[in-house]
Amino acid sequence: MVMDMGRDAVQETVELDYRPTARDFSSALWARRKVTWSVRHLAGAVAVGVLCYALLASDGDIDLPTLLLLCYLALGLVLLPRLQGRGMMRAADVNGPCRTTVTDAGVTIRGEHITVTQAWGARPVYRETPELFVLFSDGKKARCLTLLPKHGLSDPSDADRLRAILDRHLTRV
Repeated sequence: MVMDMGRDAVQETVELDYRPTARDFSSALWARRKVTWSVRHLAGAVAVGVLCYALLASDGDIDLPTLLLLCYLALGLVLLPRLQGRGMMRAADVNGPCRTTVTDAGVTIRGEHITVTQAWGARPVYRETPELFVLFSDGKKARCLTLLPKHGLSDPSDADRLRAILDRHLTRV
């Protein structure tokens, strides 16, 4: 949709209608791992630390309980985004279905009980995954994120229009 704003100003608009899913949040958290230094290195540091401890504690010969602990921790590192995504989805589900409008002015998300408007400075970087666009807050930890699921687009060509708006205002990472 293109809106005439007068005086030769044209503002492009992309709308998304969706209900956030646990998969959306999990995918966003996986994308966050690739964007932030702290999360990426924390997972690696934990894995190396546990492996070193296991080798030192067992004098080079890993026993069954230590091997099970290593497998449990490795599985936890892999499943953590999925489990966190489920928790985030339950919290967001209170707002019901979302209608999101993306314009050159920013992003507006409307749910049943809340409306949030974000200027582009609130989430200055974004990452695209096969399932969604994720907008991140600034900083090493990217604590805040905004999801724009592709399944909420009414037409597949809207993904290109949305990407063009995001590229104009945000930094792709």
